[in-house]
Amino acid sequence: MMEEQEETETEPLYQDAADSHVRRKNPKKGFLEMMLRPIRWLKMLSEELHWSFVLGVVIVYGISQGFGVGLSRVSTQYYMKDEQKLQPSQAQFLIGLIHFPWIVKPLWGLLTDVVPILGYRRRPYFIFAGFLGVISMLVLSLHKNLHLGFALLSLVAGSAGIAIADVAIDACVTQHTISHPSLAGDMQSLCGMSSSVGALLGFSLSGFLVHLAGAKGVFGFLIIPSSLLVLVGILLRESHVRNFAYGRVKEKFLDASKAMWTTLKCRDVWRPCLYMYLSLALGLHIHEGMFYWYTDAKDGPSFSQEIVGSIFSAGAVGSLFGVLLYQNYLKNHPFRDILFWAQLLSGISGLLDLVLVLRINLKLGMPDYFFVMIDEAVSRMIGRIKWMPFLVLSSKLCPSGIEGTFFALIMSIDHIGLLSSAWSGGLVLHMLNVTRTQFDNLWIAIIIRSLLRLIPIGFLFLIPRSDPNLSILPPEMLSTKRVNDVLEPENTEMATLVFASD
Repeated sequence: MMEEQEETETEPLYQDAADSHVRRKNPKKGFLEMMLRPIRWLKMLSEELHWSFVLGVVIVYGISQGFGVGLSRVSTQYYMKDEQKLQPSQAQFLIGLIHFPWIVKPLWGLLTDVVPILGYRRRPYFIFAGFLGVISMLVLSLHKNLHLGFALLSLVAGSAGIAIADVAIDACVTQHTISHPSLAGDMQSLCGMSSSVGALLGFSLSGFLVHLAGAKGVFGFLIIPSSLLVLVGILLRESHVRNFAYGRVKEKFLDASKAMWTTLKCRDVWRPCLYMYLSLALGLHIHEGMFYWYTDAKDGPSFSQEIVGSIFSAGAVGSLFGVLLYQNYLKNHPFRDILFWAQLLSGISGLLDLVLVLRINLKLGMPDYFFVMIDEAVSRMIGRIKWMPFLVLSSKLCPSGIEGTFFALIMSIDHIGLLSSAWSGGLVLHMLNVTRTQFDNLWIAIIIRSLLRLIPIGFLFLIPRSDPNLSILPPEMLSTKRVNDVLEPENTEMATLVFASD
């Protein structure tokens, strides 16, 4: 018996050695295996979670959020700077307002979880999100001399469309995280990888398109990603809700709110949420100050639209590399260990901007463009490595029955942190008198930001040190029974996503 066991245990070792020998002997086969690995990974996810779920993630995260946001970020910055003639601090404040729909994500989550439309809980919201994005981008692209207030309203509406679609797909991700906890890291890697690849393509084209068609022309091009959200709502098969009692919507809203509050009071939930807020809020967002300096002809390197787009695309490459690092080497490490090093490296990497602004790189013989590309790639890679554990951890904090709503609540807490970071960064830029043409004190803002990024390390005790592949919540919160009967299981789970064999 022992001999058979030893033979069984050693056989895979011999097989691995043989495979390794074959790869060394036939490098073409080894290269082919490496190229086929992502395809097999996607096939595995499609078989375990259903192909429509994978397609939805790719469209929402890859095309709408990745590619679309990649294009809109550069076009919005140039629109604020050149069309609306705003100061850096003003632009940063208004760009923070544009992300307000992400702060009220629990509202979208409650609607998708509690209020079906025409018998469906997800599909109508994808369609609505797509039409909202199409209309807002049409207004921005076709209206000449649009007042700042109406322009801001259109940008907020476009952001709301992306946020609503994000909530709908996040609900699917969270449902699968509960039913397949061992695939939580793979699902977030799929989301992150889709977003990073899409952002790479979006940023790569953004500068060229802004130069060719202007910021408003790029807004017109953004109709395409919004239209694909409508396609998701049309193609996605979902179980039909029968005999839904719309008269009980208010009661269900109250029950869901009580369930969220009960979960949020759990010690294993509020502590990580508090850390995520502190980590993001203390990041001190000063990107608009850096962007204005990048494009300044006197004090800065005076980068063109194409170069600015290529810089952001380098950041997307770094972000993608961060996802790959997490997926292949870090996803099984404790959250606390990853966040310690990510937070430390985030503070240190922030000083690269100081080298650039003080022109030390030129004294060392390093051109601005080359140095900025490295700076952006490294910063985005570290940021993605820090963000991935946040996503995995957030998906594990959601109780059954209100998955989409509670995940949206956690994400809204994170976006409140990002908004706090943006507004505090804008306040710092204003206090230091960093304007469209004045950058003498920009280096002080960079030092303040780097020091603040180190403070969250002292709060890492709020993060659980549990196995990232295991559930965090108590078993009673993860049962398929709906909390307070807020939702009926047969009505909320998408047949094609949860029951792949049907």
